[in-house]
Amino acid sequence: MAEWFNSVCEKFMRCFVDNGYWKWLLEGLGKTLIITVFAVLIGFVFGVILATIRSSYDKNEESLKLRGGLGYTLLKIANAICKAYITLIRGIPVVVQLMIWYFVILVTQKNGVIIAIVAFGFNSAAYVAEIFRGGIMSIDEGQFEAGRSLGFNYVQTMMHIVIPQTIKAVLPTLLNEIIALLKETSVAGYVGIMDLTKAGDLIRGRTFEAFMPLIAVALIYFATVLLLTKVFSIFERRLRRSER
Repeated sequence: MAEWFNSVCEKFMRCFVDNGYWKWLLEGLGKTLIITVFAVLIGFVFGVILATIRSSYDKNEESLKLRGGLGYTLLKIANAICKAYITLIRGIPVVVQLMIWYFVILVTQKNGVIIAIVAFGFNSAAYVAEIFRGGIMSIDEGQFEAGRSLGFNYVQTMMHIVIPQTIKAVLPTLLNEIIALLKETSVAGYVGIMDLTKAGDLIRGRTFEAFMPLIAVALIYFATVLLLTKVFSIFERRLRRSER
């Protein structure tokens, strides 16, 4: 037993303490969190815009079609573009999208973290859009009528009444998307970014020990997901209290 314990301690020292390999994990975690946070912000903002256009068309198609005019034509074109974008993004693996951004679209950009933020952000937007579209479509039509009775136009009704209620409704699903995005950033190493997963793989390559660095990476991801879940559960409880 003592021999096994000494062997584990020796491997731990070789994988993390010797040569300061633990700093690689810390640096990788930092880049993973930076990519995730800013990609979530891009995905949220762009996703809400896409969802608003898609749900506005779905909810008002019949009435706008009867009226016709430029407004209907523009909304129809915008809806078609949004629908095509969502279909395209969801149909291409995220690692392929990342490499397209890195080697084709933003080939002159030298900062890989920025490229990863853009790639993961616009990828996430497609999924956030469908999450919010489902939430908006589930809001009772009476909420829109209440907005009109208060003198709000359609955009103001969406901003002040519908979107806040939608956020409450889709919060658990939105958490799932954020967790999925956090784990998807593990492919950032394909374009030379030393994220958390890449850091663990580099340690494995230097020490020829697979168990310690990979388990450490897995535990860090797990702890981060637990922390995210806890934060969102607190946020949910506060939202429920505000409804009372």
